[in-house]
Amino acid sequence: MSLHAFVDESRRNNTYLLAAAAVVPPRELTRLRKLLNGLRMPNQRELHFKKETPARRKQILSALVRTPVQVDLYLACCRKGEERARQACVARLTGNLLDLGAGRLVLDSREARDEHDLLTIRTSLGKYARGTGLVYEHLPSEGDPLLWIPDIVAWCYGAGDDWLRRAQPLIGNVVDTRKP
Repeated sequence: MSLHAFVDESRRNNTYLLAAAAVVPPRELTRLRKLLNGLRMPNQRELHFKKETPARRKQILSALVRTPVQVDLYLACCRKGEERARQACVARLTGNLLDLGAGRLVLDSREARDEHDLLTIRTSLGKYARGTGLVYEHLPSEGDPLLWIPDIVAWCYGAGDDWLRRAQPLIGNVVDTRKP
């Protein structure tokens, strides 16, 4: 069974967070997309947690914690630049996805900056890229509802306190790239 990973980012002060909903089995994709689409308000194109009211956040989280989704978080320091921090996280994520046997990696598009991710992924895969079977792409956040999951969990992790507590069932591994 090939896992799918959906990735978004967040930043809190000097900490860069890359969140990857990395434990999404193919049999769950359609059901999760329907659930997320059903949580949108009328005329809302996507769920973006930062823009939701606290009551809506609680409603959305309550629905998500009943799913089999696990989100791994990758942390990096932004003091030497946000892009550098992101690429440290993307490199570590790529290696971990290969270890899991993931088949697809979807990153929330940052438009012109997507090239940085592609270079990091290609470098991480090395000369055996085709043999890994990992397919990767960037999509706008409204392009796949599953990109909303890492947005939600990253926001909650960064907010801490009660939001982190509510999101805890969704959090898998926390990988701190600041530590050797």
